[in-house]
Amino acid sequence: MSAVVELRQVVKRFGDFIALQDMDLQLAEGEILGLLGHNGAGKTTTMKLILGVIEASAGEVLLFGESPVGTHAQVLRRRVGYLPESVSFYGQLSGREVLDYFGRLKGVSRAERTALLERVGIAPAADRRVRTYSKGMRQRLGLAQALLGQPRLLLLDEPTAGLDPTATREFYAMLDELRRQGTTVLLSSHVLPGIERHIDRAAILGGGRLLAAGSLDELNHEAQLPLTIQVRGHCSRDGWRQRLDAQGVQVRELHGTHLELKSPVANKMAVLRLLLDEPEVQNIDIITPTLDNLYAFYNQPATHGGESA
Repeated sequence: MSAVVELRQVVKRFGDFIALQDMDLQLAEGEILGLLGHNGAGKTTTMKLILGVIEASAGEVLLFGESPVGTHAQVLRRRVGYLPESVSFYGQLSGREVLDYFGRLKGVSRAERTALLERVGIAPAADRRVRTYSKGMRQRLGLAQALLGQPRLLLLDEPTAGLDPTATREFYAMLDELRRQGTTVLLSSHVLPGIERHIDRAAILGGGRLLAAGSLDELNHEAQLPLTIQVRGHCSRDGWRQRLDAQGVQVRELHGTHLELKSPVANKMAVLRLLLDEPEVQNIDIITPTLDNLYAFYNQPATHGGESA
């Protein structure tokens, strides 16, 4: 697959402050990449560089194989949709009027604008003033604006911030639909629960540096975080624990007949065979490392602080 976005050894300075350092990142056509990091990690700076709103201090930024700054930048941006973290529209306009305004700028037909209002679920409120909209409704209107013109690349900066659980589920359902349609998406977030099922790869930022990038399987393989195995049953403690110790397993008693084991990934099958041979084991639950666990692992050496998003 060709690269829709490519950052090569990118550095971005604001005076003496280095917001991004030696950033290497690719976004392939048709993939959803989660750009993850705490506030100040460099996520918004990365998006602004891709949009051509700011220029790199060093290195190279490519959008569809070209620089996003210069005389041709306006043409490139017509192929990009952007949803900022803080969505703000003129409150006296209706939702329909807001979308009409941005639609005319992009040369989008009235039929497509109307269809987008339906698609994001705010058609019933389209003729109400935006100042009456809830946070979730403004976010939906912002997403409709970002989708104008059927962009090949969609940049979403903290799109679920402030959304209630229902609106968040609906957003991710829409993201899955975009994936099926082949839209390339860069999704920036520091809210990790729920995101891992909807991204192809994760790029973890910390202190302005790229700490890790890859699929969740690749990141798990690299991190080698232990598996958590929860066991229920009246287990014969002595000889059984010695065999677990030999497999490098840490054992913690939770309560009553429940134990929690921390096992090296490489020893998973040996530990499971040992547990299955124990007649008093009644139940086994295997809990693999989550994106939260991986994020915490890769952020251990990161220096927190810096930009606002």
